[in-house]
Amino acid sequence: MQRQLLITTERKTDNSKVQYIIVLINGGVYESSIYGNTGFFSSGFRKNCRLTQQDRPKGRGHKMQFTPVKEKAVELNIPVYQPEKVKNPEFVQVLKELKPDVIVVIAFGQILSKEILDLPKYGCINVHASLLPEYRGAAPIQWAVIDGKKESGVTTMYMAEGLDTGDIIDKKIVELDKKETGGSLFDKLAITGGSLILETLEKLENNTAVTTPQDDDKSTYAGKITKELGHIDFTKSAEEIERLIRGLNPWPSAFTYLDEKVLKIWDADVIDEEVAEEPGTIISTNKTLKVATADGYLDIKELQLQGKKRMDVVSFLNGYKINSTKLG
Repeated sequence: MQRQLLITTERKTDNSKVQYIIVLINGGVYESSIYGNTGFFSSGFRKNCRLTQQDRPKGRGHKMQFTPVKEKAVELNIPVYQPEKVKNPEFVQVLKELKPDVIVVIAFGQILSKEILDLPKYGCINVHASLLPEYRGAAPIQWAVIDGKKESGVTTMYMAEGLDTGDIIDKKIVELDKKETGGSLFDKLAITGGSLILETLEKLENNTAVTTPQDDDKSTYAGKITKELGHIDFTKSAEEIERLIRGLNPWPSAFTYLDEKVLKIWDADVIDEEVAEEPGTIISTNKTLKVATADGYLDIKELQLQGKKRMDVVSFLNGYKINSTKLG
């Protein structure tokens, strides 16, 4: 379940047009990183912010655990609100009483009503981790890697009633490395998003923001990532599988089954050779573990068998005798 936060912050400078900012944010690591990179906790903003989220139990003991943003807020003695749903009338009333100049939304995970969208003087601004209109939706970062994109980026836009459909204000492009993972792209876009939202807010203050309507005909959708998506289908090409492994690293991870145990694959290379074996067939030596696919071989480099630690393939082969002839 997602953990939403509401963060409010005031500018220190009295001559700023945008004096009061509300940030609606998911409590995840990526979203928290974006927030941390905005400088909203820096000396340029007053520290009488208020933050809300629903804390969730975590770990074996099911203890309540704060997100990184909330930890920082507590450290700075920032009061905390914790509404459950954005449509809650009490929550809407809180927003009205705060009288924000602008609302910044970072992967909040809930659709805002027109009543909320119309509240702030300078509108509601969404920070989205893709180059819109590509990859509207919940998981643009992972899908960019899975689909083999050469570049991604961050977009700021005015929020509309549709899903990621508002007019674009700013974009920043980020190049993907050859071995880019979902996790490494999260980190890149968090830094990019943090700087971009500050640039966007400055443009709002200076009345220099130029908006561009999205071309719906060019839009694509990035659906939610599920654990089941990670189950490797070896009837696909080695290239497709290798991208899936990278895109789902670190969560939820790509996996298969070996000797009736879950085998997570964290890193692999593609061997572009003609395949004679059936998809899923294991070709193993004391130092390598290759798997036949529909097109090429998957050369596994790092893996984790159920109940075991994550390790390189040589260490795994030195300590485990493979009984199966196929992965599946």
